[in-house]
Amino acid sequence: MDPSHDGAPAEEHPRPVAGTTSVRAGHTDFDAFYSTTPPWDIGRPQPALLDLARTGAIVGRVLDAGCGTGEHALMAAELGLEATGVDIAATAIAHAQDKARERGLTARFVVGDARDLGTLGEHFDTVLDSGLLHVFEDEDRARYVDALAAVVPSGGRVHLLCFSEHVPGDTGPRRVTQDEIRSSFRHGWRVDAIQAASIVATFNADGVPAWRATIYRT
Repeated sequence: MDPSHDGAPAEEHPRPVAGTTSVRAGHTDFDAFYSTTPPWDIGRPQPALLDLARTGAIVGRVLDAGCGTGEHALMAAELGLEATGVDIAATAIAHAQDKARERGLTARFVVGDARDLGTLGEHFDTVLDSGLLHVFEDEDRARYVDALAAVVPSGGRVHLLCFSEHVPGDTGPRRVTQDEIRSSFRHGWRVDAIQAASIVATFNADGVPAWRATIYRT
């Protein structure tokens, strides 16, 4: 447990993870998306991840990587789990903290880059990734997986939800195949399951085609 965490519902100010400023250069400014409601911010957990919560698949200390406004960290907090959310967008983190206070939930939210999770100096039993993997190109994806390895001990798990290659058109996030998921996690991980799912967006309440993968650290 982070000794600086005193159990308050949320921190008053986002705490930056070391290196955040330098790695933002040259990458999408996700903070700008939160001047309005971005399409992925549906104000509730993604149904595909909520199903995991209901079946007991989310356990222990939980990290919501690329948490946005915090719905999945707050979902874990509602289960009574110790939950942390990390996102590079300070505006999103501020919204997540507001939600925690309004709902009376205890969750910690940190401004930071998911490609540098090791700077947290912590381990997590479960990592939730809702629509983060698919924003990375190859180099950053490899860096992200390495960052996950730094915070997930042997036996820990990652549940990720990403666009599949069956999403029509060519706008928006990168489409990801099952083979790409398996290849990304080929060293030090075991891909336990990849299932067809959907990602609900503000423009599509029925959801767009996605993969939900459960991956264990070996």
